[in-house]
Amino acid sequence: MVRDLYNVREVPSAGGGGITPLTPEEEQRAHAVLFSEIGKPVADNGWARFPAYSPAERIRLYKVGRALSEWWGRPVRVEPEDECSVRFWLDGYELAPGRA
Repeated sequence: MVRDLYNVREVPSAGGGGITPLTPEEEQRAHAVLFSEIGKPVADNGWARFPAYSPAERIRLYKVGRALSEWWGRPVRVEPEDECSVRFWLDGYELAPGRA
């Protein structure tokens, strides 16, 4: 079966092979999904962990943290846990060392 591809364009890669840059519409949709996916566990548990494998993903997650802070009117802390994950938490819900 042959499928015709319309409006297909080649997107230059970011930094020689990493993730491809998102269009403004894709960035807005990604932000909305992350806002929901991260906001729900933070609201329920006071903290959440989310994967971030590239600098672009980390920047996106920090923006989501700022947006959650503005939405709730209280600070949402965002901190990298290691090279692959970022932790979000509200004041009073800090994890004790050794707790997961």
